[in-house]
Amino acid sequence: MHSVVQAVTDRIIARSQQSRSSYLSALNDAKAQGVHRSALSCGNLAHGFAACQPVEKDSLRQLTKANIGIVTAFNDMLSAHQPYETYPNMLKQACADVGSVAQVAAGVPAMCDGVTQGQPGMELSLLSREVIAMSTAVGLSHNMFDGALLLGICDKIVPGLLIGALSFGHLPMLFVPAGPMKSGIPNKEKARIRQQFAQGQVDRTALLEAESKSYHSAGTCTFYGTANSNQLMLEVMGLQLPGSSFVNPDDPLRDELSKMAAKQVCRLTSMGTQYTPIGEIVNEKSVVNGIVALLATGGSTNLTMHIVAIARAAGIIVNWDDFSDLSAVVPLLARVYPNGQADINHFHAAGGMALLVKELLDGGLIHEDVNTVAGYGLRRYTQEPRLIDGELKWVDGVTESLDKDVLTHLDTPFQSNGGLTLLKGNLGRAVIKVSAVPAGNRVIEAPAVVINDQNEIDALFKSGSLDRDCVVVVKGQGPKANGMPELHKLTPFLGTLQDKGFRVALVTDGRMSGASGKVPAAIHLTPEALDGGLIAKVQDGDLIRVDATTGELSLLVDESVLASRTAGVVDLHHSAYGMGRELFGALRRSLSSPETGARSTSAIDELY
Repeated sequence: MHSVVQAVTDRIIARSQQSRSSYLSALNDAKAQGVHRSALSCGNLAHGFAACQPVEKDSLRQLTKANIGIVTAFNDMLSAHQPYETYPNMLKQACADVGSVAQVAAGVPAMCDGVTQGQPGMELSLLSREVIAMSTAVGLSHNMFDGALLLGICDKIVPGLLIGALSFGHLPMLFVPAGPMKSGIPNKEKARIRQQFAQGQVDRTALLEAESKSYHSAGTCTFYGTANSNQLMLEVMGLQLPGSSFVNPDDPLRDELSKMAAKQVCRLTSMGTQYTPIGEIVNEKSVVNGIVALLATGGSTNLTMHIVAIARAAGIIVNWDDFSDLSAVVPLLARVYPNGQADINHFHAAGGMALLVKELLDGGLIHEDVNTVAGYGLRRYTQEPRLIDGELKWVDGVTESLDKDVLTHLDTPFQSNGGLTLLKGNLGRAVIKVSAVPAGNRVIEAPAVVINDQNEIDALFKSGSLDRDCVVVVKGQGPKANGMPELHKLTPFLGTLQDKGFRVALVTDGRMSGASGKVPAAIHLTPEALDGGLIAKVQDGDLIRVDATTGELSLLVDESVLASRTAGVVDLHHSAYGMGRELFGALRRSLSSPETGARSTSAIDELY
């Protein structure tokens, strides 16, 4: 193992010793109860299988056949999840084929950040992760199930499902992906038209036409945002079948992989031959593997919160220093938009997950000695699935990239580090992703332009007042303030300013997520304005330094001046009501800092 990767792993293990031990103790207590529906009364069990077919009822009366719960995030508005409509029946049949039963245990909400971007509903996005986790737990709480299949892909949905699943860590569980849509309009062209629209050079008809050619069918959006980062993380953590992440929804291979996932989870139950609970797969080493893979591919900054929250649900304590130290030694091996011009289908065709895992294993950058849903050892994930004479088989993946502009090797990386940096200074702690930021734009020292809402930038841009070097500061966007929405309305304007030759950056206690691109963005700033963060005292014209090379984030204002200032009031009134936001006030106020996962503080912290 690489010495730094091993050192980070060792300190996570040491830091988590007490909390992980408590988690595993609870897991073992649940394991010891045996087949869980045996604890149900006759009335309980009768309710649990009342709607089943006679053969299924007969199976569930016995304690020798597994019952698999299906937790689905299906809706047909969200393109990535629309294919899940037909999955339950397919998965039930696959379980029946190996002598087991499956029931839909729960449906969880699945919102699309692409639809809510820049809208009031976006303020529910991060909060929905906690709702999904709780919904998953509610679905599995009937004590009817011996394992579960988790159907989810996008943004907060995968982390929510996984957090909820880990509260049932004694059960084996697999994620069942549905795959990305096929490639549409090139990402570079889409970005160009967005900037033209921001400048008033094209009308809304042209913009909508471009967007429709990009997001054009069922499946995950093809850029390398949070959804595809989730899939990559799950696969490298051993939580879905090898090579299953990026097969298109209409590929015949897709259905065969889904059926195999159903059969495999049956084998992993306590009544099968390979009992492997999810709480043992997710351990300190698999968490480090997920972080390393994210860094090696320039993945979504949202995962700097989600991985922390996921790990904590398994009693593992991770922080941004771990991300930063790993990023310093993990080279960038993939160029997928917004870190390049290719999309996730190009990455898959160039060698995809099998080649990425091989490179990282051979370089000692990820741990091989881990449990996975496919068996012990991550080397299994250097293989890729194929349909050979109609039968699903795994074959060795390619050893050489088929497109080295998209996926390269350890001896020819795109850059020597992962491009994710921890920023520290008097403003607090933030993360910045620079894998898509030109080297000459990674250090910015310029006057602040302070706004309290991303929608304010439109008028400023059109007035010409941003035609200069500046650091745009958007405050009052943290988890407790308004649920920490993504701030992508800023991207076309700031990108245009950068193209004009101005040196610009963004500083915010909000998010930019997987679409963080060429503009340096210090995001997830903690403490947030509402929690007494210094960002609340920043005023127009204050000099700010953002240095992604040294990790500095400083407000260059004399301490005596800052001491005399009163923190600006964070106006929460406009975020308190409408679009259902009034229902989430208590949850919003309970969220922790981004570095601790922006989690809802709960009994997890008290128990483990």
